[in-house]
Amino acid sequence: MSDTAALLTRRRRLLGTQAPLFYEQPLHIVRGEGVWLFDADGRRYLDCYNNVPLVGHCHPEVVAALSQQAATLNVHTRYLHETILDYSERLLATFDPSLSMVLYTCTGSEANDQALRIARHCTGGAGIICTNLTYHGNTTAVDQVSPLFYGKVAPYPEVRAIPFPDSYRPLRGLSGRALAEAYAAEIDRAIESFDTAGIGFAGMIACPIFANEGLPTVPSGYLELALGKVHAAGGLFIADEVQAGFGRCGEMWSHQLHGITPDIVTMGKPMANGYPMAAVVTRAGLMESFRDAVMYFNTFGGNPVACAAADAVLTILERDGLAAHAQRIGDRVRDGFRQLAEHHDLIGDVRGDGLWIGVELVQDRSSREPATSATQRVVEGMKARGILLNRIGEFGNVLKMRPPLPFAEEHAELLLTTMGEVLATL
Repeated sequence: MSDTAALLTRRRRLLGTQAPLFYEQPLHIVRGEGVWLFDADGRRYLDCYNNVPLVGHCHPEVVAALSQQAATLNVHTRYLHETILDYSERLLATFDPSLSMVLYTCTGSEANDQALRIARHCTGGAGIICTNLTYHGNTTAVDQVSPLFYGKVAPYPEVRAIPFPDSYRPLRGLSGRALAEAYAAEIDRAIESFDTAGIGFAGMIACPIFANEGLPTVPSGYLELALGKVHAAGGLFIADEVQAGFGRCGEMWSHQLHGITPDIVTMGKPMANGYPMAAVVTRAGLMESFRDAVMYFNTFGGNPVACAAADAVLTILERDGLAAHAQRIGDRVRDGFRQLAEHHDLIGDVRGDGLWIGVELVQDRSSREPATSATQRVVEGMKARGILLNRIGEFGNVLKMRPPLPFAEEHAELLLTTMGEVLATL
């Protein structure tokens, strides 16, 4: 039996009263298996939220690979070892051939931090563009390009925060190519402001699906335009794939959905199914230039246990066809939400790719006024019925779903049926 009150008291004393927790009544989770989480009282919850256990909680093949390597050797990467090389070859083979070198870290924050260092070193500039509702991590450097928690502003001289691309609440009411061009023009203005301030331009960092911004439908052609403008100004484009990568969006990498090849790609969260591992992938010339000038090393990044776990994840992804599966099941979930929208006016927009799903709730479909409090009630109502999801977006009114990729048809049906029950109570 869980003593939630006692756990909360200990947690607040040891971690601080503001250490974040999900839900009005936090869950005491003690076990995970596949797409399920189990609390201390034995109740199971369908996990529609956690994208770190990409191939399922406690996947036995990942556990076995991790355990076997941990029982053999775990050491830093300044000795020769095959595991990091074998994994690197497999990982790089999933990218455009121009992206041919990798640098390992432990977290997505570290990966984005090093990506900024590479961009600034290789361009000689310092100015970085990000979108105005994004999050790229919590080191000092990447916190500066993470306006999500700072009121959509980046009050740093070497950072410019531009409007994120959104087709549901479009800039100046535009649509189609005109909308893509209008958002891309914001990049021109940011670059010009760097010039005016005498700050050299280094590049732009963006999640290709703009996940933290609420998973908006990106105007067609926007990222291609953005890449062109960044390159024309001598900058580098960093694709943050920490949340979107590894097959979740129906392709191995979400930038592939937009037909672009970034200069630098970062990844993390699901890379080793929960074992801390992250990386930066880039062109050989950029990596060699950076390494020639910077003595970068990471005691734990890319260690044999991390690489063994990550290699097992790649094996499962490829063997089980999980990217294609994510697209098929994700489409089924989105279709189901659109069917629910025929009976529930609260649903304003349904979007996403693969098993990254966003559903925006509004008080009125014409005005698109956010239904923030109702969204919170939906999250809590679903939790009460044994399904875990959360919310995101500028107004906290976008239901956020990104389950482990083995999420199957039966789980999709349970999600949709339960959602219908909860919406009927509002």
